[in-house]
Amino acid sequence: METILFNLGVSIGVLLSLVLVWLLLRHLSLRPSNERFWVNDNARTATAEFDGDKVTIRNVRDFVWRSTRDYDERWIDVTMSLDKMAKIWFVLEYFDPTKRQMAHTIMSFETDDGQRIACSIEVRREQGERYHPIKGLFRQYELIYVWATERDVIGVRARCRKKSVTHLFEAVVLGPGNERRMIESYLRRSNKLSSEPEWYNTITNTCTTNIVGHVNEVYPGRVPWGVSILLPGLSPKLLSRNNLVKMTGTLDETLRDSIIDERANDWDGVADFGDWIRGEGSTDPPS
Repeated sequence: METILFNLGVSIGVLLSLVLVWLLLRHLSLRPSNERFWVNDNARTATAEFDGDKVTIRNVRDFVWRSTRDYDERWIDVTMSLDKMAKIWFVLEYFDPTKRQMAHTIMSFETDDGQRIACSIEVRREQGERYHPIKGLFRQYELIYVWATERDVIGVRARCRKKSVTHLFEAVVLGPGNERRMIESYLRRSNKLSSEPEWYNTITNTCTTNIVGHVNEVYPGRVPWGVSILLPGLSPKLLSRNNLVKMTGTLDETLRDSIIDERANDWDGVADFGDWIRGEGSTDPPS
């Protein structure tokens, strides 16, 4: 009897091992694709065409958001002068201010004549699909670089997501002259993803891990490894400690001063949205 039970146990163990190997091989065989039935705001991938000091970015999202479900869909091409890149901005969106670990990060690029464009690195969602961080570990979502106007990609967060809190910081990650190299790094990766899609991964291939990768590509070692890269809601201490953003006093004061939700909600719809949230547009109420 003991021999029979032993052999049965071995057989079950072998069977379970074979099933686990089959599941692992099946998982590893999954391939990312750019050809799926995407949600409207992830429907197009941006590409960049370089011409000397000029770049034209195709499929820039410029939606007019009245709510997260009510919007006018619009895609545009944007041409920018790379030799005029002057500033980089860092956006930190807390999904829920009571859960300070979880947040989304965005970079926005500005020329010396005030032209701006933002890039949000995201999960590329299919129709009817919802993001969950556990599923994000197992080749369930593709990665997308969403190039968009600030009124779109920052506006939808600051104006339409009622629970979230959005901060805007001026980044000082690279030093003068490296802003061009930073946006070029982003654009090269965007072009690569348009032909070679990748899986999003909750730990290794996210909004923040990619931002850190771009910064350290341009300025090796500029952003040290830390838990706040995995939990970007904790990043303010990292930003302050490593002089990665301009401070306006203490960390608490800088966090308070960087909140843009109230200004975004007061936007008159006429002034430039980017100027407005920075306090550079008219603050008079619309007539």
